[in-house]
Amino acid sequence: MLWINFLHIYQPANSENRQIKEAAEKSYARLVRALKKNSRIKFTLNVTGCLLVRLEELGFKELINRIRALSERGQIELVGSAMYHPLLPLIPEKEIMKQIQENEKVLKKYFPKIKLNGFFLPEMAYNEKVGRIIKKSGYKWIILDEVSYNGKLGQVDFNKVYKTKNDLKIIFRSRKFSQIYLPDHKSILKEKLVITATDGELYGLRHIDPTGEFEKFLKEQSLKTQTVSEFINSKKSSTKINPLAASWETTEKEVKKNPFALWQNKNNKIQKNLWLLSGLAYDTVEKFKQDKKYEWARWHLDRGLASCTFWWASGRDFHKVFGPVSWGPDEIERGVNELIRAIRSLDDKKTKTIKLKAEKLHAKIRQMIWEEHWKKYWKRDESR
Repeated sequence: MLWINFLHIYQPANSENRQIKEAAEKSYARLVRALKKNSRIKFTLNVTGCLLVRLEELGFKELINRIRALSERGQIELVGSAMYHPLLPLIPEKEIMKQIQENEKVLKKYFPKIKLNGFFLPEMAYNEKVGRIIKKSGYKWIILDEVSYNGKLGQVDFNKVYKTKNDLKIIFRSRKFSQIYLPDHKSILKEKLVITATDGELYGLRHIDPTGEFEKFLKEQSLKTQTVSEFINSKKSSTKINPLAASWETTEKEVKKNPFALWQNKNNKIQKNLWLLSGLAYDTVEKFKQDKKYEWARWHLDRGLASCTFWWASGRDFHKVFGPVSWGPDEIERGVNELIRAIRSLDDKKTKTIKLKAEKLHAKIRQMIWEEHWKKYWKRDESR
């Protein structure tokens, strides 16, 4: 079996220290150890810039060095992304460019010999606007969920390489195989090709693997691996398509109605107001670039725009894919507080009216969050 395994590792920039340490110790270090012990195994990895900064702050410089060593010897292919993990189709073009460029600077700081060919879209959220910007930024390929092929699952020929009208190459991940813990299914080795893309936290943090099935799986002699670039380069031709706007969680029904409903659902009042506050924060901060506190305002804004702020307000159940119910009042509030602090940070007197408007919206959202929590989610399991 040929396994193309794409891993995405990320923690929000404003995560608590313990959260990042747990992910680093249980998942990231495990992945690095496994690759070091199996020199023939290759993975493609996206590590977001904001996570690299936090890892160094928390004393994981050696872990970063080991990732660099694996990259330099060809076992890990590193890719570009957006610095703070926003949902790219839902933010302004100039913000997309800013986040891509800032992420590149951080990657090149920690991995000076890096050559970036591929790009990971946070949440694998794609639309034509984003694809155009990625190509303009110099990237050669992206990986998308199979639902972006034509809106249906099970329609992709995974052995093919595809490309957009502007020649940005695409491979598709198998959603079916990406939503299981592959090492627990040895029969999968009978497959000729499997392309998966998952959060790297699946290996150790999200899924408990006490018997080390992952490490055993890597030792299977019938298992072959390639990086995404190696797989693409092995193909002589590519097929031109017009991929649909979607994410790696978009359902077939949502593709036509709202491909990013998980983060922006018109029937979700909390999300609706979150986007109002984020839009107000973004427009205000960018309008007052000459403000002496602009850098602080921008610091908070970056963290508030992360996709997690909106994901945790969706309330969707992810237990089938090793995740929680995407409801977390503290996580939503964390993002909301970053957005209001972005506006509060500005020093210009002209922002007074905007500040008052933002405070009302901030208070409204916080009340909505906790009313929703106490009424709908608190002790829900106990009431069943």
